[in-house]
Amino acid sequence: MGPTAKRWIAVGAIVLAATSTLAAQRFGRRRPAMTNPPVAETEAEKRILSVLESAWNEGNVYLQVPAESGRLLRLLTEATNAKNVVEIGTSTGYSGLWFCLALQKTGGRLTTFEIDRGRAAMARKHFEQAGVDGIVTIVEGDAHETISRVKDSVDILFLDADKEGYLDYFNKLYPLVRPGGLIVADNVGMAPDYMRAVTTNPKLDTVFFGDLSVTLKKR
Repeated sequence: MGPTAKRWIAVGAIVLAATSTLAAQRFGRRRPAMTNPPVAETEAEKRILSVLESAWNEGNVYLQVPAESGRLLRLLTEATNAKNVVEIGTSTGYSGLWFCLALQKTGGRLTTFEIDRGRAAMARKHFEQAGVDGIVTIVEGDAHETISRVKDSVDILFLDADKEGYLDYFNKLYPLVRPGGLIVADNVGMAPDYMRAVTTNPKLDTVFFGDLSVTLKKR
């Protein structure tokens, strides 16, 4: 068995573990933290994980995603060697930090959109504390308008903002998602029109992990 095959087997195992955890969260058994947190390999990784832990312990209601969902975002980003990640809904930067764990390895960048000035300020502080502010661009304002600034090919698009706006974000950014790229969305049960769009398009393949959906744009 070659190294590539072994790598994807490992990815599959972690995704299956994440699936069971996220399913438990969905049905009311929400875990307060990761059951098996990642072990830092480098000082840079240790610094990011430290800020993630601090942000979690703050108990901020705007953390966005559960810790295990964040870990899955990191896994998907690194496994696909993503260079350009676009996030709609920065909040306090928690999910963005998970992306950065992978992007610091892939040499990529995160462009993240946030409508609330206070949350954007808190996210900026977290990114600076983690030492990843150099690979993150925060765009403040209504993302329905400001996403027009995205011009380059997108490897991963993450939606975690106003659920009624998911379809609009998808329609505007889908053409920029590269073939083989991923579209990930949180709390998709609250966005039925988006769910229909990503499950009925023959050019897409969508799987669900609890309230998180992962959509492949076929090559």
